[in-house]
Amino acid sequence: MVTLQLTVDVDAPAQQTWVAVVDWDSQGDWMLGTTVTGGHGEGARIEAYTGRKPLGFLDTMEITLWQPPRACHVRHTGRVVRGTGAFEVEPRGDVRSRFIWREDLDLPLGVLGRLGWVLFKPFFAYGVKLSLKRFAAQVAQRPVC
Repeated sequence: MVTLQLTVDVDAPAQQTWVAVVDWDSQGDWMLGTTVTGGHGEGARIEAYTGRKPLGFLDTMEITLWQPPRACHVRHTGRVVRGTGAFEVEPRGDVRSRFIWREDLDLPLGVLGRLGWVLFKPFFAYGVKLSLKRFAAQVAQRPVC
């Protein structure tokens, strides 16, 4: 199991940040190379396709915790990505918030998978960091909900 946790401060209230976090259909606007669809609430399913067909993979998830406007936890159920993930929003006063992205992943292929993670992690983390910065900028530009 490996963990990746990244955060971004957002110049928007927690409720506004939450609404943007769980707007799965617009996640592709800020998450690099990914399109997402899905439902809301515990038991709902989410599908994220990363890459361009035929080069890419489908990450299927099931929501295991739904606590608006604070937390959405998922269980990755696909063949490539396994483990858990969390999308959490923390208030930072009345007009700011923090978005926390966490992945606890079960790596495939044993030792080979762990070695691959050492090489892949910096690129993956960079991509998520860049995506979170894009997210924060987009949410800050939206009208307050």
